[in-house]
Amino acid sequence: MNYTVDPGLYALGAPDKQSPVLVTANFKLSFDRLRSAFGGRNAWILVLDTKGINVWCAAGKGTFGTDELTGRLKASGLEKIVSHRHLILPQLSAPGVAAHAVKRACGFSVAYGPIRAGDLSEFMDRGMKATPEMRTKRFPLAERAVLVPMEFIPALKWMAVLLPLFLVLGGVGFSGTFRGDITTHGIQAAFMLTGGLLAGAVLTPLLLPWLPGRAFAAKGAVAGLITGCIVIFLSGGAPDTAAIQAESSGMLLISVALAAYLAMNFTGASDYTSLSGVRREMQWAAPLLIAGATLGLILWTAARFL
Repeated sequence: MNYTVDPGLYALGAPDKQSPVLVTANFKLSFDRLRSAFGGRNAWILVLDTKGINVWCAAGKGTFGTDELTGRLKASGLEKIVSHRHLILPQLSAPGVAAHAVKRACGFSVAYGPIRAGDLSEFMDRGMKATPEMRTKRFPLAERAVLVPMEFIPALKWMAVLLPLFLVLGGVGFSGTFRGDITTHGIQAAFMLTGGLLAGAVLTPLLLPWLPGRAFAAKGAVAGLITGCIVIFLSGGAPDTAAIQAESSGMLLISVALAAYLAMNFTGASDYTSLSGVRREMQWAAPLLIAGATLGLILWTAARFL
C-alpha cells in the first residue's frame, strides 16, 4: 500500500514554455499510465500529493483538491516555467477541484480532459474537445475481473484461520466419532464458507450488472444464497432432522453474511457508487450482516445440543 511517486513537477520528453501541463495523482499507477498514454509528446506533468491514492478516490476524499492544486502550483514555480496559464486535469478529479477558485488563487484556468488517459492524445488533437465517449466511464466484465484480487486475496488471510477453525469445530458435539463428524459436518461448514468467499469476492464483481438490487450488499447476499444452496444440495439435499436443519440454516446465514460483506467492500473498487451512497448502504446493511452472522453462529452451535 505504498506505491507512490514524489509530488512535484516532471518533464515528459523535452517540454518548453508552450507545452501543455497535465495534472495527476502521486499514485504511481496513475502516473505511469499517464506517461505511457502520452508518450512521444512533450508535456509538463504536475503531480499532486494525494497520499498515494488514485485520482477519483482522492478527489472524493479531498486530497486531489483545490488547496493541494493551488499549493503545488506555487511550490513548483510553474508560472515561471510556462508562458501560458492552462492546466489539463482528469475528468474524474472534478469532484475535488473548484476551477474558479484555482483561477482566482493562481491565475491558471482548468480544463477537464477525458476520463481515460488513453484518449488524451486524441483529446489534444481535437483542440481539447471531448467526444461523448471520452466523457463516459464504462465498467465492462474484463475491468471487473481485473479487480477481483483486490478483495479476494486479502480475504484469504483470515479465511486461512476461519476454515480450519470451522472444520475442527464441525467435529464437536454430534453423536458420531470426531473424525467422522469432521468429514460430514466440518467439511460442509468449510465448503459453505468457501462458497461465501467466492460469491462475495468473485461472483458478485463478475455478475454485478445482472444480480438483482442496487446495493452491493444485496447483490452479494443473493450470490451467497445461491452458492450456499448449491453446497447444501451437493451435501445431500434438504436436511431431515432438526439438528441438521439448524446446522445447515446457521451456516447458510453465515455464508450469506460473508458474501454480502465482501460484496459491499467492492464498492471501493467500483465506479458504480458514491461516498454518500456507500454510507447509506452501510447504515442499514452492516447491522443486518452482523445480526445474520450472529444468528447463524447461534444456530450452528445449538445444532450440536439438539
